[in-house]
Amino acid sequence: MKVGDKVETIDDAIIGTVTKVDGDTVFVEGEDGFEFQFSKNELIKLNKDESINLGSFSNQRIQEIAKEKEGKPKRKSSEAKSKKRHRPTFVVDLHVHQLTDSTKGMTNFDMLNLQLDTARGQLEFAIRQRMPKMVFIHGVGEGVLKQELHTVLRRYNNVDFYDADYREYGLGATEVKIFQNVEP
Repeated sequence: MKVGDKVETIDDAIIGTVTKVDGDTVFVEGEDGFEFQFSKNELIKLNKDESINLGSFSNQRIQEIAKEKEGKPKRKSSEAKSKKRHRPTFVVDLHVHQLTDSTKGMTNFDMLNLQLDTARGQLEFAIRQRMPKMVFIHGVGEGVLKQELHTVLRRYNNVDFYDADYREYGLGATEVKIFQNVEP
């Protein structure tokens, strides 16, 4: 490849002219005027006769092809729907042993406050990141953490919460749905 050659990228739809060659690196000015930098093995040199000449197609033929395409029904992609449905959920485990290395010297009140502060912080993070939902794992126990967590969640106008899927998280989890267009 040399300066002035017309090239096209293998992976991207970029066609341009070589402006500089520096060893294995080739600088290409795209048709839009921007300069790009590629490795030689990412480019294909175009011959003058390889470019498509639109003049060789008649307007009548182009219109026939357009009508053919319009007549065919488009298939709906089921792949896009399945990706949305199985988006990973943000999960926060509020068990004390997951939040701190040692509970030595901590009272039950201190442990509960650590758990609630973590829940508040992670919920704020999820709201800032515009996550649609999250799950808090609080465990079954006596239900004190669950009650306090629900009290915290009731203070937010932009969330709705309910027991999470039993099959996936068991009995000790709360799922939170975050609404994006409501003021917190």
